[in-house]
Amino acid sequence: MEHTVRRADRRRRIVSSATGAITALCALFAVAMLGLILGYIVWRGVGSLSFQFLIAEPQPVGEGGGIGNAIVGSFTMLMLAAAIGLPLGISIGIYLAELGGGHFASAVRFITDTLTGVPSIVVGVFVYTIIVLPMQRFSALAGGVALALVMIPIVARTTEEMIRLVPTSMREGALALGAPQWRVTLGVVLPAAASGIATGAMLAVARVSGETAPLLFTALGSRFFNFYELDQPMASLTVQIYNYAISPYDEQHAQAWAATLVLMTLILAINIAVRFLTRRRF
Repeated sequence: MEHTVRRADRRRRIVSSATGAITALCALFAVAMLGLILGYIVWRGVGSLSFQFLIAEPQPVGEGGGIGNAIVGSFTMLMLAAAIGLPLGISIGIYLAELGGGHFASAVRFITDTLTGVPSIVVGVFVYTIIVLPMQRFSALAGGVALALVMIPIVARTTEEMIRLVPTSMREGALALGAPQWRVTLGVVLPAAASGIATGAMLAVARVSGETAPLLFTALGSRFFNFYELDQPMASLTVQIYNYAISPYDEQHAQAWAATLVLMTLILAINIAVRFLTRRRF
């Protein structure tokens, strides 16, 4: 009997060690692949990166140029998307977490979950149909709306989950003091979940900042600084990278790698900020 127990214990230790080794190898492989991709982007992009490249407008092949208008355009459409998507997403998340017990809330939750998995190109075609065609022009407004539609379900689900993590005792304590439900939600629940909601919002911004397909159908692109003309086509980093990547010229290929490095740095900065907020929260 004792021999059988020892043998079973030895087998468990062997299986546990093998599982740990396989898991560590898989993690090492994933990190190595990520490092290889990032390193290759840096290697290909850093040679064409300069201050002039970051502030200049695109120029014909052979005359240099840069991505300044694309950086400003991306920032403009991200701000527009955040102004539309964050309030709507947070409001939907609050409704689902605090009042979402009926059939209508179940339908809203189902739609939100479905939209999370919808390819962004479908969102781009939808916005093209409802905004671009009636306006008869591509525009930054359409691009911002498309990015907002991609952002809303992410923010809504994150907000709902963060609010559900707030201890019930905090709600009950506020209600016991005679506070109405709306004041409990705004004055107690939301401040307690604020860091988590901010984290979800920044992750949503990081997600949409790398989208190309919706902007191809909505904002298209521009060669000029026109961040104040929301009813006109506007440049973006992702579309600029796409246009340079499909170009037959080596110079524009090099500029595409440099623009990719800039975009990667932007997304990395957002993710570092998210990690900082998460650490502060938990």
